[in-house]
Amino acid sequence: MSPIVPDGARTGQVAREVDQGRISILCSPSALAVESRARLVARYGDCPLHQAQVVVALGGDGFMLETLHQMLGGRVPVYGMNCGSVGFLMNGFGEDDLPGRLARAQAAELHPLRMQAVTMSGIIEEALALNEVSLLRQLRQAAKIRVTIDGTERLSELICDGVLIATPAGSTAYNLSAHGPIVPLSANLLPLTPISAFRPRRWRGALLPSTSEVLFEVLEPEKRPVAAVADFTEVRDVASVAVSEDRSLGVIILFDPDQGLSERIITEQFTV
Repeated sequence: MSPIVPDGARTGQVAREVDQGRISILCSPSALAVESRARLVARYGDCPLHQAQVVVALGGDGFMLETLHQMLGGRVPVYGMNCGSVGFLMNGFGEDDLPGRLARAQAAELHPLRMQAVTMSGIIEEALALNEVSLLRQLRQAAKIRVTIDGTERLSELICDGVLIATPAGSTAYNLSAHGPIVPLSANLLPLTPISAFRPRRWRGALLPSTSEVLFEVLEPEKRPVAAVADFTEVRDVASVAVSEDRSLGVIILFDPDQGLSERIITEQFTV
């Protein structure tokens, strides 16, 4: 999942689009974000999303993730400004010189994971994830899951609260909370991380090539039901879940100079 667009590659193009006033400003429902949007619109205007060449998203990481999903498959870059809490995917909020900030921004392109979940009743559900796809036990009993990678069975039975596979951009989110490794964008790796594994007790996960096709099969699904979650989409009572990176889709995210996503991911590894 390495960036296709190098840092700064779209700078000139973004500057021309800003000069044309084709900026769409979106915000989360929070009072701070709504108020911030009103001030920016008063200074810089706003255009309909379908006409925009640059999108500014105001809110927290959750709203930014929603906006990135909305823009998947297009070539419209998204520049986030933090009006929430953590703001790992966001730039700092500021009202001054928005066109200049957009013109100087560094770009990276992210690709999603595609989840295909088959329920116990045979229904097939598909969803995309820019953070991670996770399987989670639904009831009090631990899940039992078989893990197959590129057609080769790697774990015949993983007993756990769950298991997830993350994108590099998502490796600092739930994956990190589950003690998985942080992965640089340029590594072309996907972390596979167990959640509270009981057996094998010492298994801490794996780093997979980004081209891997991963299949999770739920063992004893009637007794130990499992839900699958791809970012915002949850599918309950799954029998199997296939996950792979979808490089046919992408979304461009913009950051202030020297604060690009690659730098943030590296910095996060030294945060104590």
